[in-house]
Amino acid sequence: MSYQSEALLEKNMLQQLVTQGYESVTIKDYNALLENFRKQLNIFNKNKLNGQPLTDKEFERLLTKIDGKSVFESAKILRDKQLIEREDGSQLYIELFNKQEWCKNLFQVTTQTTVAGKYSNRYDVTILMNGLPLVQIELKRRGLDFKEAFHQIQRYRKHSFKGLYRFFQIFVVSNGVDTKYFSNADGEINFGFTFFWSDVNNELITNLQDFTKSFLQPCHLAKMIARYMVINDTDKLLMVMRPYQVYAVEALLERALQTKNNGYIWHTTGSGKTLTSFKAGQILSNEHHIQKVFFLVDRQDLDSQTISEFNKFQKGAVDTTDKTDVLVKQIQDPMNRFIVTTIQKMANAVKNSRYAEIMAPYKNERVIFIIDECHRSQFGKMRNDIAKHFENAQYFGFTGTPRFAENKSQDGRTTADLFEKCLHHYLIKDAIRDGNVLGFSVEYIKTFNANIDESDQTKVQGIDTDEVWHHEERLELVADHIIANHERRSKSKGYCAMFTVDSIPTLIKYYNIFKKKDHNLKIAGIFSFGANEESEGREEHSRDALDRMISDYNELFKTDYSTHVWDRYFADVSRRVKAAQIDILIVVRMFLTGFDSKPLNTLYVDKSLQHHDLLQAYSRTNRVKESTKPYGNIVNYRNLKEATDDAIKLFSQTDSVNDVLMKSYTHYLGMFLEARAKLVAITPTPDSVDSLEREEDQKEFIIAFKNVTKLLLRLQSFSDFEFDEEKLKIDAQTYEDFKSKYFKIVDKTKREIEKVSILQDIDFELELMHTDRINVSYIMNLIRNLDVDDKSKLDQDIRLITQELERASDADLRLKMDLIKGFLTKVAPTLTKEDSIDDAYNAYEEQVREEEIHTFAEEIGVEDHVLKQHVATYEFSQLINTKEIMDVLPGIFPIRRKLVTRVKDFIIEHTKKFA
Repeated sequence: MSYQSEALLEKNMLQQLVTQGYESVTIKDYNALLENFRKQLNIFNKNKLNGQPLTDKEFERLLTKIDGKSVFESAKILRDKQLIEREDGSQLYIELFNKQEWCKNLFQVTTQTTVAGKYSNRYDVTILMNGLPLVQIELKRRGLDFKEAFHQIQRYRKHSFKGLYRFFQIFVVSNGVDTKYFSNADGEINFGFTFFWSDVNNELITNLQDFTKSFLQPCHLAKMIARYMVINDTDKLLMVMRPYQVYAVEALLERALQTKNNGYIWHTTGSGKTLTSFKAGQILSNEHHIQKVFFLVDRQDLDSQTISEFNKFQKGAVDTTDKTDVLVKQIQDPMNRFIVTTIQKMANAVKNSRYAEIMAPYKNERVIFIIDECHRSQFGKMRNDIAKHFENAQYFGFTGTPRFAENKSQDGRTTADLFEKCLHHYLIKDAIRDGNVLGFSVEYIKTFNANIDESDQTKVQGIDTDEVWHHEERLELVADHIIANHERRSKSKGYCAMFTVDSIPTLIKYYNIFKKKDHNLKIAGIFSFGANEESEGREEHSRDALDRMISDYNELFKTDYSTHVWDRYFADVSRRVKAAQIDILIVVRMFLTGFDSKPLNTLYVDKSLQHHDLLQAYSRTNRVKESTKPYGNIVNYRNLKEATDDAIKLFSQTDSVNDVLMKSYTHYLGMFLEARAKLVAITPTPDSVDSLEREEDQKEFIIAFKNVTKLLLRLQSFSDFEFDEEKLKIDAQTYEDFKSKYFKIVDKTKREIEKVSILQDIDFELELMHTDRINVSYIMNLIRNLDVDDKSKLDQDIRLITQELERASDADLRLKMDLIKGFLTKVAPTLTKEDSIDDAYNAYEEQVREEEIHTFAEEIGVEDHVLKQHVATYEFSQLINTKEIMDVLPGIFPIRRKLVTRVKDFIIEHTKKFA
């Protein structure tokens, strides 16, 4: 055999786990699991049981409390002690898992447990702690895509992970060569949230044997479950931390608990610093000798998104008021050991004499400050005031762009001057490699002709640069270029953009230019205005200009904001950018740091940027979303080439920018032409695809066509792109015809192939198929953002969503259209802020699904449960058993034969609609 078999892979892994300290145990079925759990539970709690193991009744009482709950509830139960009443009437706390001394848990491993659910499933390798199944490992033989193991776990979750199997915390999938881990959940798990493990230097550990040795060491695995999983109360789900996050927290804890020195974590923008820093603070707050842990953020970063992120990790963690009194009360409370606040409020608390008596006892107490985005907020007077007061404090900073000698602060200091040592780093090139953020495609558009190097300030002193940059004709040219190319960059408005300019007057000029031009873009502007600003020589105060913009915004989105409620306007703009409802947001500095929006894929730049400011701004575009977003698009209307290269070298600690920046249009055009040549060598024309009889040939076509499409996607983001047959050697219609043939093979494989097929090993996805913005995901995001408290606004939003639905051409969305309209008219108006919109939609969808099955079953003359069984079989295997359907249908043979076709069409369409 050319590949190591799955059975041999499993056998070797079992032997390795036993060598590492796991007890091998045979658990054939669910009853054996229960029996083993009871036995292990008695051993684990022997000191509490005083030699009296749990009786049958007591064990049943415990199972009643813990069995059959959701994954989320089971995770909470696992970490809590369970109170049961013994038969003699005494009370007993049973411990399921030791989350403080994790090495003291009992570790077992079993293989090939058979569990009967909707289908009978046999699990590969299961790791148990104290008898509970906490980690499931699914293996595929070498040579197969390990994504198959991922899909297998999804089937198990749907059909047989019941009872105690709801306690699974972590899943591992591997084909021996590639191995990833991810957390369990009640809802859908996206493959994008599966992670490779690595060492402390960010070197990936993908081989199963190495992964088992590192990640699956009993103590380490128990520590991951005890310390490095997060129970997200807001979304009711589990999160497991990525390797670099774990190493950063470990390094920070070691520094805090073993020294009195400061330190900082350098993790690139977009890599999840908030979770990392919050987890470190949470753990430190449980150390008895530390009086308080203060998590400091800058006030400008404490927007609705940040508050939402914190509340996911610890409900009510953030005080959103501007009142220092609230902070001081929190400090007074001895039970409140972990406080999230702003640096502005903390500075006021220590220097305002009215709080002196309360704050005095903390002068010499052991307190720890964790500072988010420390490259911005730590070089001013406020930090000095805080440091003078807390004489025994330690400071830990988190930043994606530290200050070095090259980008030092105005007073000449670097991040290391304040925080001493970098404790762990995870650079942008590491994050791009791991798929945690995207790289950048950067274009430089020349906007005027002059014999000067516009990046060299020594050579432009002889001309009035402001006059050049802000000349009306130049601004018009930039606006025209944006309008001409935005539709393609945004994938037909499926994504959105920000446009950053050098000043508020420039922002106002651009806004006015866009307003008078003919286009269908939704453009908004935002900035903060000064109450007493200098207005000499200006036609209007900037506040008046902003009120004009907000008035246009109100008309566009049927809202009612003004500069009097600027905060509400800011929050609404933020929400709509995250839902891609605003096409272009014009800003000066706002939203360029700390703002995360996955649908934001383009940044237009007409200002000078350098070092941390440049990379922070670029990084607004590089959040991972879908395959149609392969990188962040940066369009520079100034020559920032040298500044871009310098910033990327600085923050990647490398002499090369190739790992971060995409190559030129010409480079990708060459790659596309090579890919197209390979495609036509296999199938010269779309019609010739039909003559590919061998599956091996069909597989070659699929792979070749996917590669052509992937490169076409890269080309389309460049301004130079045109679907020009002369340049691309293929016209748009031929490409679309090839696409149709691709889908024909996909449908045939998914619906009709009942034998083992090599095509089933292929992950059928296409990088660029739908560019329609109005798809299921887009509409569902609009629904999730409904404001059910404001009935007038709710009605407006429902009308907006209904209008968007009517304009949709996405096939999957049109299938769901009546379903979504029904929810909006029947259910949405009845909801309150206490209700979960997702839960309400899912409940409505399930109700409609049951009604649809009942109506169709009645129509064709079969029982509901019979039709449900065939639908479930198709969902699971993509197979429809025509003979079995024929056998249950009423009537003579010709009638049944016609009905079979209707039933098959119903099953396929019904499954798509409710997928």
